Amino acid sequence: MGLKVGELAHSSGLTVRTLRYYDQIGLLTPSRSTGGHRLYDEADVQRLYRICLLRRIGLHLDDIASALDDPGWDLEHALRRHLDLVDHRLAVSGQLRKRLAAMLAAFPPKTSDVLETMEEMVMLDTAVQRRISILVYEDIAAAHAHLVGVFGLGEGRLDFADGVCVHGEVQAGDGVIWLHRVSPEFGLASPKTLGASTATTAVMVEDVDAHHARAVERGADVVYPPVDQPYGFREYSARDPEGGLWSFMSPLD
Repeated sequence: MGLKVGELAHSSGLTVRTLRYYDQIGLLTPSRSTGGHRLYDEADVQRLYRICLLRRIGLHLDDIASALDDPGWDLEHALRRHLDLVDHRLAVSGQLRKRLAAMLAAFPPKTSDVLETMEEMVMLDTAVQRRISILVYEDIAAAHAHLVGVFGLGEGRLDFADGVCVHGEVQAGDGVIWLHRVSPEFGLASPKTLGASTATTAVMVEDVDAHHARAVERGADVVYPPVDQPYGFREYSARDPEGGLWSFMSPLD
């Protein structure tokens, strides 16, 4: 007797919607009971683990579908590799913790200890310290008001020169987005000027359907409503006042 979809969702931490979506796109297709209920056996659970593992390392669902059919896949090898990665990160974290404790115990620390600590920190983090997205607008103040009031982004600074807004910032989760003025000398133009959007700004939200409902109430120019995408997210798209394209999404799992 296999697990029903609700039981597997509860045990795995995934949502019922995600499991049904995986079935819909042929990624994880369980057997059916006489009553039509999905039943997941041991092989299905192992396949789901493979899906989660491949998602963890950054593969999209369409690439995962191809990888799942690889005859060279070995569950034991995958588990050992996964365990090795976790153990390595724990070992580096443990070593860093010991060094920090020793530095506090012998405060002030030696320069050599500080340098070695910095090296271990780099092993845990990437070399890139910060990423800042920059969007171009003809009217920065109006764009700022829309992004905060309609899209629900965090309010940031506005800088003015001679009564004109020349720089703005909004917060999007743990990141910041700068709002830049149009600058022909550097080839920076607003989508309003170009008549087209050359990029999309994607923002992760906790509940994309609730976010969509609030944005609509506040007058958002929605391009399409929330929809489950084949790359593992439920998202909707909207345009800002100057035609910039935004996507708001939540992971299906």
